[in-house]
Parts: sequence; structure tokens; C-alpha cells
Amino acid sequence: MNVLNSVAIRLHCDDDVVVLKQDLEASTELDDDDQSIRVRQAVSRGHKLAIRSVAEGAPVRRYGQVIGFAIRDISAGDHVHTHNLEVREFSRDYEYGTAAIPLPRLEPGNERTFPGILRPGGRVGTRNYIAVISSVNCSASTSQYVRNRFPVEQLRRDFPNVDGVIAFTHKSGCCVQPGEPWAMLQRVLVGIARHPNIAGYVMIGLGCEGHQLSVIRESARLDQLKPGEAAPFFVTIQQQGGVQKTIEAAAAAVTRLLPQSNDVRRSAQSLRHLFLAMNCGGSDGASGITANPALGVASDELIRHGGTSVLAETPEIYGAEHLLTRRAVSREVGERLITHIRWWEDHVRQHEASIDNNPSPGNKEGGLTTIYEKSLGALAKGGQAPLTDVIRYAEAVQGPGLVFMDTPGFDPVSMTGLVCGGCNVGVFTTGRGSAYGCKPMPCIKVATNTTLYNWMRDDMDLNAGTILDGTETVTEVGHRIFEEILAVAGGKRTKSEQQGIGDEEFAPWILGPTF
Repeated sequence: MNVLNSVAIRLHCDDDVVVLKQDLEASTELDDDDQSIRVRQAVSRGHKLAIRSVAEGAPVRRYGQVIGFAIRDISAGDHVHTHNLEVREFSRDYEYGTAAIPLPRLEPGNERTFPGILRPGGRVGTRNYIAVISSVNCSASTSQYVRNRFPVEQLRRDFPNVDGVIAFTHKSGCCVQPGEPWAMLQRVLVGIARHPNIAGYVMIGLGCEGHQLSVIRESARLDQLKPGEAAPFFVTIQQQGGVQKTIEAAAAAVTRLLPQSNDVRRSAQSLRHLFLAMNCGGSDGASGITANPALGVASDELIRHGGTSVLAETPEIYGAEHLLTRRAVSREVGERLITHIRWWEDHVRQHEASIDNNPSPGNKEGGLTTIYEKSLGALAKGGQAPLTDVIRYAEAVQGPGLVFMDTPGFDPVSMTGLVCGGCNVGVFTTGRGSAYGCKPMPCIKVATNTTLYNWMRDDMDLNAGTILDGTETVTEVGHRIFEEILAVAGGKRTKSEQQGIGDEEFAPWILGPTF
């Protein structure tokens, strides 16, 4: 007979389910102290096994929290998944600030630094790119042609301190609706232009679009430069006389930016200049047990050093948001989070959709059943730090501390918002596998299980599956992630960077109807 805790993980004493560390066959006998449990169906690693009976209609708990409601009677030993568990509305107590407990203070003399790139005005970069930014989709191909004039191998040979030239293109910018849709796109483009990992930029428009280049330039005061800052170049295809002339003019501007951009050196910088983007994608049943809580440890450690960590993916904290409001530093901060939650509830209703179309098929195959369960695991990325701010998509992040940005759950769109908000290093946890990269920000990918890490070793930077294997604790892996963040911020290339991934992942959130 197997001992239950040798093959499964129970996260809270009130839990009705455990998560398996290995596949179990039907009829396997498990010893759980005062009871014996017979596995009633074959259950895969990462999936849930009931350890007590739950009546039809009753809540089922994991993490000590409700993850769904029983569709039918569940017996101890049953596989708990989509066939017997579903989402239903339930009330959540939105307490504000009751768990906003400051993190332990850093001992004097233990302050860390990283080798960063100090920019004019005091911003600090972790990479050194030149950007070609499209103000509208109509200039996207032109921007790509400009980028193609500067192949990476040749560029790095002639300008070894420049990481590359990136074309930031998108599918909007013409008939942009006034109000938040227009403002959001401007925040995205201005966020890239002012990103600390961008040494200089060219911005290209068509000329007749609704998202006028001249308006962006004036309203965002892009011509107001800090001493020593590289002067940007603005051009529209119609005013320049066509695509080819625009390519030549923009390429000449990039050529002028290269020597100044190459003239940089890394120097020791305080961790208060690090802004960490946190996302999870392709999650599985182990995400909330291994990689996500380990990232939470790393996030807390960064915040203790004066840095900033940013949570996102509003639909993927749905059902767990009440735990975050309790950590808000003020009622106002907590209520801003709930305002975004209510917006998403209304948004999906308008489109006759459901927030519970997430988890994805891959998430469910990996053991996640409901959005509530996924959200509780995703929230673990935020560690224990108080929630200091809640901001809009692509809004400039003001640290230090734990910040929440309102974004969709779709990874490229969410990470684009975080990058444009100023995050200069990222960590992306995954249980099913991801090939994600997001220039100009380096992104560390952490596997939730050892099988995935070994299978996709060329893509995974770190393995958190050692927690399930029993060879490391959550805290130990968390400190390993923290050290990797500092190394990557200081110039170590991630697996996605080694493969050149990240040019096509720029995906702004597009709001409003298209005419």
C-alpha cells in the first residue's frame, strides 16, 4: 500500500482533493493516516484525486479555497475533473487590507546590485535595442523592411553593444475609437518608445490614419528629450513620397542611431531599477504547487530589495481576487481591482462568452479544471507582498512593490502590456510547454515539472519540477529564480534569446469595434 503523501500533494488541511505526483492505476490502495483510499479510476500525474466524499452541489476545495462545485456525488478515490466539477457563482468576501503585511526588512549590508544600462533621466535597461515602431498597421510592412536592412549577425559584428533592431508592428491604428481604445494604443506605442531597453527609435505612420503620428508625438511630448537622449525620427509614408522613400529615410535614421546606441556600458545598479513582469501560460496541475509559488518567493525577494513585481491577466485571477484585495495597501487600491473584475464580467456577457472558457484544452489535459482553480494557482506568482497599486493596460508602472496590471489572459497580449508599462525583465511559468519570447524584454521560462524541462530543455531556462521530485523546496527554487533574474538582467541570454525568438510576439490589446 502506498502512503498518500508519497504520491500526492495536499496543499491545505481543508482540501477535498490532492494533486498526484505520479500516474495511479485504478484499485491502487493509498494509506492516509486514519483512512485507506482505493483509487476508483486511473488518474494521471497533475490531476486531482478526492480524499473525502463531496455531495452533489457542494463546493470542492483546493488551496483551502473553492475551486468549483460537484456536478454529482463524489466519493473518496474518485478522479475530480470536468466530468464531475463545474463553475458556479458564489459570493466572495472582499475585505480590504486585512492581510497587507509588510515583508521582512532587508538586513543592512545585504543589498544586491546588477549590471544594468543607465539611460538619460535615470532609467535603467537590461538590453540595448533600436526600435522601428509602426503607428498604424498600414506601415507595418514598411517597418519590417527597415528592420531587415540590419541583420543581427552583421549588426552585432559592427556594433557589439547593440542587441538588434526590432520592428514593432500591430493590427490597429486606423479607425481607432476615441476614449480608452485610442488612449490604450498610445500608451502601448509610447511605452515602447520610452522603454529602458530601447536606445533609440524611428516611428513610421501612413499619414491619413485616425491614430495620427503628429498627435502621438505632441500629446506624449516625445520631442522633449533628456540630456544625452537619442533624438527620435518620425516619418509618414504619404508625406515622404511612398514606401521605398520611407524605407531609405528610416534606415538612414537607424544608421545614425547605431554609433550612439553602441556607446553604452553596464554598471552596478540598484535592484529598485528592476521591474519584473510575471505571467503563466500552458499551465498544468503542478503550476500552483511548484513554479508559481517559487516565483512568488523570487518576487518577494526582489521587492525586499526595492524592486517592483507586476502581476497581470485579470481573467486568470477571477475567483481568487478576494485574496488579493485583502493584501491591498488601501481600500482604494482594492476597489480598483474589483472595478476591473466587474468590467470583465460585463465584457464577456456583452459578447455572450464565459470567463470559464479558460482553462484552455491544454490546461485541462494537464489537470486544471476550472478558472477558480487556475486563478488560485496563478495568484501564487505574487508571493506574500502587499498590493501597492492597480493600473490600466500598458500604463507606466510606478514602484516599488507588488503591482497589478489589468490585461487579458492571452499571453502575448498580456506580456505586451507589461513590457509597454516599463517591465525590463520577465518570468514566464509553464507546465505544458511554451516557446515564448518578447523583445525588447528578456523572458525567463520556468518549467513546472521535470518531464517538461527534460523534453523542452532547449526552451526552458529553469526547472521547478524538483519541488515535486522532492529534491528542492519552494523556497530553494524561488531563490534560484531570483538569482536567474539578476543574471539575465545583467546580460545573460535566455533560451528564447539564444533562438532569436521575440520579434513577432508584440500584440497590443485592441479595444472597441472595427469599422
